[in-house]
Amino acid sequence: VVAEGRNVSVNGAAVPEGRPYLHKGLGVTWPGDWVAVASSLGVRVAWDRHLAVTVTAEPELRGGTWGLCGTYTDDPADDFVRPDGDIAPFAAAFGNAWKVP
Repeated sequence: VVAEGRNVSVNGAAVPEGRPYLHKGLGVTWPGDWVAVASSLGVRVAWDRHLAVTVTAEPELRGGTWGLCGTYTDDPADDFVRPDGDIAPFAAAFGNAWKVP
């Protein structure tokens, strides 16, 4: 899914603004001024089309996530786990550790 401003596409095909999209467990909706993408895996990402992004995971994923969204354990001690398994000392180091080329 690619979202740029008011334009959203899935696998290169445009999704008309305001029109819900559902295909193979992936849904795109338009709650208010936001665009939201939900997957059958239990993860939902919403974007205000400017700067704000929210990521929501279903309770069934508790303790089973990894990456920028954390481990979903409610334990602040493991919030900044880097790809190598070590804990980053601060947020910027954590974010930078997950960058990809």
